[in-house]
Formats: sequence, C-alpha cells, structure tokens
Amino acid sequence: MTKLKLTMLALSASLAADALAAPRLTSPDRHISVEVRVTPAHTLQYSVYRDGKPVILPSDLGLELDGADFAHKLALGAASPVKIIQDSYDLAAGKKRHISYTAHEQVYTVQSATRQFMQVAFRVSNDGVAFRYIVRDASLPHKKFIAESTSFAFDKSAKAWLQPMQIAQTGYKNTNPAYEEHYQREIPVGTPSPLTAGWVFPALFRTGDTWVALTEANLDGSFHASRLQAESPGGKYRIGQPMAAEVFTGGARLAETDGDLVSPWRVIALGSLPALMESTIGTDLAMPAVAFDPALVRPGHASWSWALLKDDATVFDVQKKFVDYAADMKWNYTLVDADWDRKIGYDKLAELTAYAASKGVGILAWYNSSGDWNQTTMSPKSRLLTHEMRVQEFTRLRQMGVKGVKVDFFGGDGQSMIAYYVDILRDAAAAGLLVNFHGATLPRGWARTWPNLMTAEAVRGLEFTTFTQQDQDAVARHAAMVPFTRNLFDPMDFTPMVFGDIPKIRRTTRNGFELAESVLFLSGIQHYAETPEGMATAPAYVKTLLQDLPRSWDEVKFVDGYPGRYVIIARRAGDAWYVAGLNADDTDLLLHLDLSFLGSRAGTLVTDGGGEREFTQSTIEGGKRDISIKAHGGFVAVFK
Repeated sequence: MTKLKLTMLALSASLAADALAAPRLTSPDRHISVEVRVTPAHTLQYSVYRDGKPVILPSDLGLELDGADFAHKLALGAASPVKIIQDSYDLAAGKKRHISYTAHEQVYTVQSATRQFMQVAFRVSNDGVAFRYIVRDASLPHKKFIAESTSFAFDKSAKAWLQPMQIAQTGYKNTNPAYEEHYQREIPVGTPSPLTAGWVFPALFRTGDTWVALTEANLDGSFHASRLQAESPGGKYRIGQPMAAEVFTGGARLAETDGDLVSPWRVIALGSLPALMESTIGTDLAMPAVAFDPALVRPGHASWSWALLKDDATVFDVQKKFVDYAADMKWNYTLVDADWDRKIGYDKLAELTAYAASKGVGILAWYNSSGDWNQTTMSPKSRLLTHEMRVQEFTRLRQMGVKGVKVDFFGGDGQSMIAYYVDILRDAAAAGLLVNFHGATLPRGWARTWPNLMTAEAVRGLEFTTFTQQDQDAVARHAAMVPFTRNLFDPMDFTPMVFGDIPKIRRTTRNGFELAESVLFLSGIQHYAETPEGMATAPAYVKTLLQDLPRSWDEVKFVDGYPGRYVIIARRAGDAWYVAGLNADDTDLLLHLDLSFLGSRAGTLVTDGGGEREFTQSTIEGGKRDISIKAHGGFVAVFK
C-alpha cells in the first residue's frame, strides 16, 4: 500500500471521529486567536478573538465546486502541526521599505459527504488573521467554482465604514465598476448597500475597542476578485462574486482550473487603530516579487496636464511645457494622457521623450485597456489585448525611451479580467516598463509581487472634484477617509494637490489641506494635479518642500485620527521625518499630539495662513504639543 493511501486512510479515521473543534491557533504575541469548528449541522465555521474577546463572531467557511460540495455535510479532520511563517521583503511603493512578517500557520482538512477533501489554511499574525481554500483532490480533475460560503459576522453594536460596489456597465460610457464611490461613514453593521453589487474591499469596522479591515490578497490571475454582498442581516457580511459583465471578452467570470484550485487570502486585519494603520498584512500575504531590474524601480513625482486642463492640453507644446515644469520642480516624470497618438503621434512622442530625458524627466504614456467591454473611444485603444500586441507596443515604447504606461478603463473583477491585469504587468515587466492602472480594481498586494506596479486609481480621486461642485463639497471628508481604507495597504493614484483655481468649481479645501495630501497619500508615482501657473502662486518655501519631498518612505507612524474626520501620519525617509495632517471638519480642530518619537529636534511647520489660499511657516519642536488645524485645512511639518 502506498504512503499516500496510508495517509488518506489515517485521515479518514480521524474524520470519522468527527472532532467538532480544533484547538485555537494564536498569533506570535498571543493576543489574537482563531478557532475552527464543525457545527452540529455539519457546516464549517471560524471565530476570531483579541485578548480573549470575540471580534469576528462564529462565521461560515466553505466552497461549492461543480461536482464537490465543501460547504455542507462536512467532517473536520486533524489539523496540521503549527508552522512558523517568517518572511522579509522590500517595498518600493508603500508605507515601509523593509518589512518583516511572522505568523503561525495551520492547515485544516475537511471531507465532504462524497469523501472529497479540501484544505483551509489559516495564518495568524500580530496584526490579523488570513485564510484561503486549497482543493487538490485528484478525484476532481476539473475544478469549477460555483459559490463561496465565507462570511464575517460582527456584533450588532459594531459600526462600519463601507464603499458601495458599482454596478457593472453603468457610469461614464459603461466603464463601471471602478471603485469610485464615496465611503459611507460609521453606519450600523447590517445596513444594506445602496447598490445591489455590494460593498468593496477594504471594508472598515469598529467593534468595541478593536478596529477591523477586511480585504483580500494575492490574486495571481487564476481566481476572480471578490467583494461583500449587499445584504448583511444581523451584521453578517458574506463574500460576493463579480457580476456577469465583469469579464474580458469571451473570458470566464469565476475561477476554473484543471490544476490545484487556490483562493486568494481572505484578510482580517485587526487591532488598535494605530496598529491597523501601521499594518502591512495586505502585502505580507502577496507572492514575492518577480524578477525586475531594480534600477528601473523608480518611485517619483509627476506633472500632469489633464487634471485641470483636460483633453485640449494633450498636444506637443503643452506637454513640453509640463516637462519643463517637472524639471523645475525636480520631479521625475510627466504623464501624457489620452489621445496622444492622434494629437501628438508616435514620432513626436519620441521627440518629446528625448527632450524630457535631456531635462532628467521620464515620459509616461496613457493607454485604453478596453476591447468591447465599454463604449470609450479615447486612444491608443485595443492595442494591449493580446500578448503579441503588448510585446509589440511595449517594445516600441522602450525603444523610444518611455518609462511607463497608464492603462485605463478595465471591465471589473471576473477571473479573465484579473488575468488580463496580471498579463499586462508581466509583459510590462519584461519590457522594463512601469505601470499605473486607472478605471481599475483594488490592487490587493500587487505592488509587492510586481515591483513595476507604481500605483492604481480605484478611488474617487481629485478629477471628480473638477467635474461637479457636489464632489468638490464632499472631498474633505473623502480625503480624510481613504488613508484608513483604500490607501491602507495598496498605492493609490488620487492625483492630489491644487493651490490655484479649478475651472468652474469653487474649491472647498484650504491650501494646507492640499499640501498635506502629498505626504498622507501613498503612491509609487504621485501625479500632481497643479499646473505651473497654480504652483507659481505658492511661496518659495512650499515649492522647496515639494522639490525635496521624498519619493518613497522607510517607516510610518500613525499619530492621530478618526476615519472621515481627521488624520495625522508621520513618515520617515532616511533621517528625515515628515508629519502631515488634515482636518475635514467644518470647524477648527485643536489636537494634543505626542511627537516624542522625534526626540528633541526642531522642525519646520507649513500650514494655512489667514486666507484659504495662504500659507504660513514657523518652527515646531517634538515632544507633546498642541497643534491647531483650520477647518478644511492641514499642515506638513518637516524634521531633519
């Protein structure tokens, strides 16, 4: 008898004993624990605890595949020995550069009524819990996903900060979903989503004194991306699936494979608010980085005409002006946006790229990802749909000296669309190109696996505030929300910062608020919305601050904040600390901040002056001190 058959017989005997619950798996510091059990109804459940108090109440686990039911009539086998997971990696575009990850992992095997087997792997780290499903059963050679039972149950007293998931084929020229709604703030758990497609990740909750962020990580293209379902009766949130239209033309919506079926990690980050804000669990669970020339991984800052000047500015002379602007600001890039192939052309783009290189500036070029999944017409369009097309286009760009691409207007979260993202990243990496995804899904840890992914939109960014006054009026609360949610683990291309006027819009934020975004928002390439004329209105010390602003960060410290109201974060680059904060409230805010981590050194504080468009500069010291932030205002303090 083979070793495999003996193992299966031993497992079957263990399953027959029908152990109802496995011992709790704890985090290395023993503050977080998870318990996995089979219920009397023979379904699989788990619970999560922090310091012995329940955080995630008994919640469901399980998958249904074509020909295999791993959600009902289950038996729980013996768990594997606890394995210590230790990992370290560097992240070019994140809240920390050098990251260490330690977790305890245990794998639970369950048997279906038809004697098929599935594994559920759990990891518990000091900042959260993650689990994923693995189906390797050889009796099921073709594994086709049907449904997932995963849920997250909260106490009814908990509060939630959630963004509605956009309905596929709605919005501008049928370009939704693009993760571009406002978060609903501090709503009772169980509140239905106003949109039937559900709620997006990350989803933020507070239960007692514990903060929780739900998300997923490690999409490799073999599985679809998920969200939370629209209905959550009693505070139990269930995993939802992409809608039928969220696919690459002719591609699959849900996971399907002839090999092993491995789901993304379902991630439950939890702890105090500072612990949550400093957590890197969203990238800790991503696959290690693919090979990519480190010399080409160049985070930076970019000038960008389209934010305020729109389509008419995508012409050679204006783009040359923005190259000069980037050079004057000591920024790394200029982004040339939609329709450059028609309004500038490949030959003139090559000329612009050469001119930019002479100024020490790299050119980034926009592309339309879409085939026929929306009605957009901006170009270059439909030139990235196949591997052969991408190789041809990317090779041409590299020969011209272009540094990267911005790819826009994706079609959602189906498996085939996620595979399309991964294929673009892979082919761009092979060509040595950086990537920025727009009209896109949440990156879910891709910035670790693909060092060439600098940023992604997946947010209702500044451009919306230039379209309607309603969005401008809402932007302060929105900007105070996204550091706790959308930008928690993944780079975010919000395209911040305007000091001057927005055409036909009354700007509602002060200049200090706008400046603070340059530090608070994390993006591998930060595309600034301000024009040369607007920047000319700022004092010289503001311009100098933006010229010297680090392109990446080594360390983060959450200082204070509350989602949707205010946020203060400190970031270190080398020996310099940058402390930034903004206040979304309609009244001035006096804060008692602990800056003792800065020691005795003094710094320079840049904040709002007397008027909405004015700055003031002064000296500030570390230690415990009061800082006042004007309504819709902000500050940046630099300690070197």
